[in-house]
Amino acid sequence: MTRLKELFSRENQSPWLDNLRRSWISTGELQNWIDNGVRGITSNPTIFQKAMTDTDDYDTQLLQLIASGKSIEESYWELVVEDINNALDMLRPLYDESAGLDGFVSLEVDPSLAHDTSATIAAARHLHSLINKPNLYVKIPATSAGVPAVREIISDGSSVNVTLIFSLERYEEVIEAYLSGLESCEGDLSHISSVASFFISRTDTEVDKRLQAIGSVNALALQGKAAITQGRVAYQIFKNSFSGPRWEALLERGAQPQRPLWASTSTKNPNFSDTLYVDELIGPETVNTIPDSTLQAFIDHGKVARTIDSDDFDSSLLEQIENEGVDLHEVAQLLEEQGVAAFIESFNDLLNTLNQKVLQLKN
Repeated sequence: MTRLKELFSRENQSPWLDNLRRSWISTGELQNWIDNGVRGITSNPTIFQKAMTDTDDYDTQLLQLIASGKSIEESYWELVVEDINNALDMLRPLYDESAGLDGFVSLEVDPSLAHDTSATIAAARHLHSLINKPNLYVKIPATSAGVPAVREIISDGSSVNVTLIFSLERYEEVIEAYLSGLESCEGDLSHISSVASFFISRTDTEVDKRLQAIGSVNALALQGKAAITQGRVAYQIFKNSFSGPRWEALLERGAQPQRPLWASTSTKNPNFSDTLYVDELIGPETVNTIPDSTLQAFIDHGKVARTIDSDDFDSSLLEQIENEGVDLHEVAQLLEEQGVAAFIESFNDLLNTLNQKVLQLKN
């Protein structure tokens, strides 16, 4: 049994793959990942930018779409939707076997809509209508405008991956959007699913940079602590939120808990273990979406053991970091802004690259 399969069978954590390429579908590589224990797939504009610009896998279809009168952006969405549909079909058996727990593929709305609630709602509804498969997650960013959109899409009875969560306060807002969205639905709720994607390594990168600048002995000793501690506190919030009378009333109607999903789990600091953000956030009813290089590392030398609520967990580390002069609220706001901007940049760069490709291929 692979370590990925052990993660789920022993610790009830679902490992997902944070990447998707068309060649993986056609060559069987994606099926190999599934056979080795991958239980879902996440994508984003940066992932598709790399897939479409680094290979010629899409060139023939791109030219055909342009020749048929499609715009560059329309062609992009057709290319992406084809990949997503194929991945959804490959994971559908797992979705059925797990009674809708896993087997999901995530597709993000246009990132330029991140600060427009009504446009995000319309885009999410369009993607769910266009693809119309039960194991599709539409990704909506957890911006102040995105959170109300999450509630609306959940109340439609559709499934959502809430992405770009960087603070505990915003995470609580996301949970409330999910719960209130469920409460506004009528009838059986078992077909509705959601994950809350809490970004991990980016938090350490920014916090550690600030601690390094402060330079005190205490500040330097706190490097590498913020992200894992924040994730573990988020897990406690999850456990508390999905218990008690309010949740039990929804549970009786078939509701599923909105699992925490650990995202951005590749290690950015070369001094850290390459499986740090997998090893230290293992716990039941969670998901970890992992880049393929980190998945390979975990299969090779990762540790399968429950760590999310280990005895040495010290939530006061966040307060200690604040006391050293790092404003975690400011960090979260900055990371959210950077995350949205990066996805918009990837999306726009990709459209420009596709346009250049079309011009080159025509010549």
